[in-house]
Amino acid sequence: MPTPKEPGPGQESVWDYPRPPALEPVEKQIRVVFSDTTIADTTDALRVLETSHPPVYYLPPEDIATAHLEQERRTTMCEFKGRAVYHTVTVGNRSAQSAGWSYPNPVDRYAELVEHVAF
Repeated sequence: MPTPKEPGPGQESVWDYPRPPALEPVEKQIRVVFSDTTIADTTDALRVLETSHPPVYYLPPEDIATAHLEQERRTTMCEFKGRAVYHTVTVGNRSAQSAGWSYPNPVDRYAELVEHVAF
């Protein structure tokens, strides 16, 4: 079992995040770049904080170049958020499989995540 370290000034500890996860708005700019192409750029993200996990940022569909995303068949199940689907990111002849994921039908508690994509 990992031993948590006390966070320094301005730092957060993943051991202080709640379970079930917290969902909070983020107004700072978040930009996703793949193969020198901006895939997403927003100041309207959502951040999921879950015990022992790094923060995950979900970006709204209106701020994503969805033409570069292709939904995969792969899915996984989160005990809190529901079934996740995965997306391949493609720019020109370069692809990154399972580079993004989303929750098309999250459980009610995480309904705000609908159509948002994490990378």
